[in-house]
Amino acid sequence: MTARRRTTGGPHLAAPVVKAAGGKTRLLGELVPRMPARFRRYYEPFAGGAALFFRLAPARAVLSDANADLMAVYRAIAEDVEAVIARLAQHRAAHAERHYYAIRDAWNRRDPAWPLVDRAAAFVYLNKTCFNGLWRVNRAGLFNVPLGRYADPAICVPEALRASAAALRGATLREGDYGAAIADARRGDFVYCDPPYDGTFGAYTADGFDDAAQAALAFAVRTLVARGCQVMVSNADTPRIRALYAGMRIDVVRCARAINCDGRGRGAVDEVIVTAGYEPAITARRSESDTPRSSHSSAASRGRSKPSPRSARSSVLSSMAIGSDRRR
Repeated sequence: MTARRRTTGGPHLAAPVVKAAGGKTRLLGELVPRMPARFRRYYEPFAGGAALFFRLAPARAVLSDANADLMAVYRAIAEDVEAVIARLAQHRAAHAERHYYAIRDAWNRRDPAWPLVDRAAAFVYLNKTCFNGLWRVNRAGLFNVPLGRYADPAICVPEALRASAAALRGATLREGDYGAAIADARRGDFVYCDPPYDGTFGAYTADGFDDAAQAALAFAVRTLVARGCQVMVSNADTPRIRALYAGMRIDVVRCARAINCDGRGRGAVDEVIVTAGYEPAITARRSESDTPRSSHSSAASRGRSKPSPRSARSSVLSSMAIGSDRRR
């Protein structure tokens, strides 16, 4: 059985419910045309803001992230969106500097008696109102971002939340390592990986996502392709990423970054979209001369490429950015 991607929708199309450094809303115009025409089940193991998932609202999906708090938000919205909306309406009415820091302190106390919907609404509220929309924790795991300067932050948009809840109810929600999330992916499934970008400040958790993790993910992608899966990966355009995915189709695209810890880091940057295990639909509309910024191996599309040996350089990632705008 296959699942078709959704390309049309009503006025309240599902959309990300959190802002995320590296979110993919601005890249959807590049991602969607590079998807396979058909797939059996959709996997997104680095969910973050899950912009592509919400755009597609696939009938069968597995959505996962290493950030347990983020996945709890998605679970709460799927299970009781009206309760989350009610709590967010209260936050919107009370929004002020004093209220923000009171909620931030309550969040960091991590009271186990705090109901799921209350904690989920607090997460969304803090995310929508914190400085630069950057979710960051220190080494102790405490959220430490100050209040942002917004005239009218979109704290509660009921119809958008309801549309997103409908999409989430059709997904299996998991939390933890991406490897466990994709362990049951099989032939015909489509896996979209949007990891913390190579060389960026952000990561999903306080543990970070280092060079070895980037290399391990590239190996996992090749394993998925050998298994018959269709895989798409987005990442920074760096020599290391190009080496890790050598032999696969690599398209270079420009994307505007809306969230960065340093305002000078925002603006249009080069990113890569890697595809393997299928021929992207976009190639049917473009000739080779129309796509000079692509490197493509037909062997890779058939899943027969081999890893390129390359030593990894060291990098330090100390902050946490939820999940997927870049983040990254």
